[in-house]
Amino acid sequence: MAKSSADDAELRRACATAVAASGARGEEVAFSIRVAKGRGIFEKLGRLAKPRVLALTVKQSSRGEANKAFLRVLKYSSGAVLEPAKLYKLKHLTKVEVISNDPSGCTFVLGFDNLRSQSVAPPQWTMRNIDDRNRLLFCILNMCKEILSYLPKVVGIDIVELALWAKENTLTIDNQVSTQDGQETSVATQNERKVTVTVENDLVSQAKEEEEDMEALLDTYVMGIGEADAFSERLKQELVALEAANVYQLLESEPLIEEVLQGLDAASATVDDMDEWLRIFNLKLRHMREDIASIESRNNGLEMQSVNNKGLVEELDKLLERLRIPQEFAASLTGGSFEESRMLKNVEACEWLTGAIRSLEVPNLDPCYVNMRAVREKKAELEKLKTTFVRRASEFLRNYFSSLVDFMISDKSYFSQRGQLKRPDHADLRYKCRTYARLLQHLKSLDKSCLGPLRKAYCHSLNLLLRREAREFANELRASTKAPKNPAVWLEGSNSSGHNGSSADTSTVSDAYSKMLTIFIPLLVDESSFFAHFMCFEVPALVPAGSPNVNKSKSGGNDADDDLGLMDPDGNDLKPDSTSAELGTLNEALQELLDGIQEDFYAVVDWAYKIDPLRCISMHGITERYLSGQKADAAGFVRKLLDDLESRISVQFSRFIDEACHQIERNERNVRQTGILAYIPRFAVLASRMEQYIQGQSRDLIDKAYTKLVSTMFTTLEKIAQSDPRTADIVLIENYAAFQNSLYDLANVVPTLAKFYHQASESYELACTRHITSLIYLQFERLFQFNRKVEELTYTIAAEEIPFQMGLSKTDLRRVLKSSLSGIDKSIGTMYRRLQKTLTSDELFPSLWDKCKKEFLDKYESFVQMVTRIYANEPIMSVAEMKEILASF
Repeated sequence: MAKSSADDAELRRACATAVAASGARGEEVAFSIRVAKGRGIFEKLGRLAKPRVLALTVKQSSRGEANKAFLRVLKYSSGAVLEPAKLYKLKHLTKVEVISNDPSGCTFVLGFDNLRSQSVAPPQWTMRNIDDRNRLLFCILNMCKEILSYLPKVVGIDIVELALWAKENTLTIDNQVSTQDGQETSVATQNERKVTVTVENDLVSQAKEEEEDMEALLDTYVMGIGEADAFSERLKQELVALEAANVYQLLESEPLIEEVLQGLDAASATVDDMDEWLRIFNLKLRHMREDIASIESRNNGLEMQSVNNKGLVEELDKLLERLRIPQEFAASLTGGSFEESRMLKNVEACEWLTGAIRSLEVPNLDPCYVNMRAVREKKAELEKLKTTFVRRASEFLRNYFSSLVDFMISDKSYFSQRGQLKRPDHADLRYKCRTYARLLQHLKSLDKSCLGPLRKAYCHSLNLLLRREAREFANELRASTKAPKNPAVWLEGSNSSGHNGSSADTSTVSDAYSKMLTIFIPLLVDESSFFAHFMCFEVPALVPAGSPNVNKSKSGGNDADDDLGLMDPDGNDLKPDSTSAELGTLNEALQELLDGIQEDFYAVVDWAYKIDPLRCISMHGITERYLSGQKADAAGFVRKLLDDLESRISVQFSRFIDEACHQIERNERNVRQTGILAYIPRFAVLASRMEQYIQGQSRDLIDKAYTKLVSTMFTTLEKIAQSDPRTADIVLIENYAAFQNSLYDLANVVPTLAKFYHQASESYELACTRHITSLIYLQFERLFQFNRKVEELTYTIAAEEIPFQMGLSKTDLRRVLKSSLSGIDKSIGTMYRRLQKTLTSDELFPSLWDKCKKEFLDKYESFVQMVTRIYANEPIMSVAEMKEILASF
């Protein structure tokens, strides 16, 4: 016989694991067994039967409370792992019913009183055999008795038989634990046996009570054995007597029944009468409801019509109010004066006109009114008023701008005069123009096209004033500046001219240029800003924050009021999207406003250049400083003016550099030049002065000038040196040395000059090497010529064969040594005097003579090594002896 799953320890452990994984704490599995879940007996072995595991668990309660018992249904997951499916509390178990339709008796149903849907049949559980069924049912009854102290109702199974089975199989229901060697060991406890006996006694006592009830019934009839017929006859007699008693009771209640029937008939008649009356009343009420609904409908229509008429009257009154033109506004728009005292009324009239025109447009006016004749006529009348007012205001403003500037130009006190520089002051001009700022805003709102002629008129008038101020200021600035009468001259042949040019103080020239920019650049920026705001350009602030030397307190008057804080007539801030659209128009207008003033700036630049070309460096730095501060897009003309000034200064400075290069190249045409060329020391003075003038970011300008000048100097020096090959190296040595000596300090701080300093140093070393080599070979030609021939033969033949070659024998060696070294003191003295004679600078002689001695000693040492290697045992003066002889000179 197969082993029961109730004894499977692995199954019990799997159930315990699944219960613990579900989050239940403190629950112990007391019993587990495999079952089949179905809804009918024919599903026992069919495909619809679902394998399940029933587990009885007990939860130990704390704090002295009773323990809790549960019935858990577990199913197999896709990985053949048990997982919880259902949970039932045993305290709700009311019935255990064995299905009678199952002949095997292995199918049963557990009834719980707390199921959500009592209409759905509870699941049927099918066991493998009767023993498994009895084990499960007995365990359930056992736990109910022990923990819950009650027994559920048992249906379909003989309790006596179940008790007898439990008594016979007490040991088989004990828990079985498999040992390691495969044997099973009983772990039943004494408590379990006691509980089993208790359940058996309860079942037997329940059967005995039923038997005692039957015996008590039979004891009422004292009869002997074999009197069954008499007993049956007696029962029939008692049944007949009972029926007779019932019939008699019915006959006695007949009068009462008759009375009730009569009452029912009367009530039925009354109900019929009531029903007839109700039908009549219902008909009348229905007619009344129809009459009331009709009256209410007519009343609602009248009320709606009254409300609509009232609303229509109100709307027409509002429309008439919109269409009405106030007499005072009409007078101001058609023929009012534009004097300053009347401007407030004119602005109010403009505001009303703008609002009236917009109120008749679709967003502010209902579309149904747009095509009304009164609205169209009133709109045409308003357009006529607008055209008339715009024409009158434009004509007045054009004349006003012209007359205002003409008055200022006619008054000479506004401009610089002889002996007095006058800073331009436009405070009064702007104050008078600001009176009409609001008027211009409303003109833009009414007719934007009218601003074009007004802007041109303003630009033309103010341009005359600005050009007159700049011309007078520039003329007086040049006249009042104390500058050298003779212009500075650089790099020409005369020493006196170069000295004069470098020593004259021309700082007043660059100061004059700086003063010109300090006065007029802020003025032009302020005028551009005022013009942009006054003429209603949709641009941001034009004066950039942190501009160098842009001091508003010096730009003339109270410029704190220049920021008009303008908005459109509706009170809305100007949108950034509209800024870029008007920048082009604004820059064109600024070109007309400020065009021509640049000529006076150019005149100052040209004047400064004629006095001292090097002052272009200072002016270039000053211009760059101002240019870096002009970042606002709308001040485009001012930036363009500064760009043009910077370009003109750069062109003038380049012209000076070109002239200096021509002066340097002119030295090449002079015949037989010796010694240090004049432009070498003068360039050092020029470079020092240029470094003093550097301001701002003028480094690039100076570096380019250095590159061009020094390149021309070196090229000219090489050409002059090549004109006489005999003195070429001497000219190069002396001039490159003079270049290094004069620019030593500057080369340490100026990277560009340091590059040319190193280039001159390399050229100096090459020229020294060539000149010293020529002196040595001139005096000791045979000695070193012999050495060169031997060295050349070492590449073609063996060293021991060289003494046997023609002209290279030991005899030839002795002749060369005798002719070259017999009077070595005299020869070295001759070489010493020749080198001293060729140099015009005594400062260079010691270093050159040291180089000459070192070069001669190196060559002689090489000669001695050759003699020792090729001509062994030949007597020759040692290197140490030669060094002693050279040390005496």
